Amino acid sequence: MTKTDLIDAVAEKTGLTKKDSGESVNAVFDTIVDYLSSEAAKQADDRDNVQIIGFGTFEVRDRSSRKGRNPQTGEEITIPARTVPVFRAGKSFKDSVEG
Repeated sequence: MTKTDLIDAVAEKTGLTKKDSGESVNAVFDTIVDYLSSEAAKQADDRDNVQIIGFGTFEVRDRSSRKGRNPQTGEEITIPARTVPVFRAGKSFKDSVEG
């Protein structure tokens, strides 16, 4: 499913126009990204997250630096530390996917 397919499905379920559905879907995504990249989330002791009960949790985690290899030369390199977004599915979401 693409973002366009998602917008179409939201429009069909809610009776909104595709334009309004697109704006709603984009607003949800933008809000999650804006919050997780905000200073408030970065300054929290245990990084705040966006938790949607019954669906899942979006959070940011720190990944430490590690050793890796350049696949072309085989040379060992250090992959730098970075911050990455993570999604953990909620229990009811996992249960519905498992069938």
